[in-house]
Amino acid sequence: MNGGLKLIKMNKAKNHDGLKLPVVEEFYSIQGEGFHTGKAAYFLRIGGCDVSCAWCDEKRAWNAGNFQMIDIEGVVERIAVVPAKAVVVTGGEPLLWNLDILCKKLKEKGIETFLETSGSEPLSGQWDWVCLSPKKNAPPLHEVLEHADELKVVIETITDFAWAEENAKEVPSHCKLWLQPEWSCSQKMMQPIVDYILQHPKWSISLQSHKYMRVP
Repeated sequence: MNGGLKLIKMNKAKNHDGLKLPVVEEFYSIQGEGFHTGKAAYFLRIGGCDVSCAWCDEKRAWNAGNFQMIDIEGVVERIAVVPAKAVVVTGGEPLLWNLDILCKKLKEKGIETFLETSGSEPLSGQWDWVCLSPKKNAPPLHEVLEHADELKVVIETITDFAWAEENAKEVPSHCKLWLQPEWSCSQKMMQPIVDYILQHPKWSISLQSHKYMRVP
């Protein structure tokens, strides 16, 4: 474990009540991936990651120690005033932190809660929707797999199809199944993904449409 991850674990232990979180950024935008593509939502990105994918496009969020611990009261108030009463909590890996109180306060405001996670940490919080994007170097916990509403597997190489199927066996029957090309090799992998879905139609393709639209 590197120094950055040690700091993440230490911060988590010191702030186990979840009253403060290391917020990387927060903004109002359009969901660009998966089942809720095209819908407006408030995005809350929390710092800290124990997965650290080589192709991650949010590496700045890995070390929670680089970000100020912010009171969740103010965060909730900012979320509550936007027209779309929905928030996407993402990271980093947001489940490194206790999200119970954050979700409780959001639900008190009538806000729908959507989680994006690798599933590498125990589940906390009350969620209307759980998007699980499993990673090979830190496989998801069973308790997260069984709560997944959508399984979104990033496809970088041909071998990732087997990883997708492995996880698809563990999620509930209602879970939506998505294959998403890794952005830097999307042109190379697009046709293999299309061909795979044609042969395995339980899967759908997810594109990072926000990058095509050039929105956050």
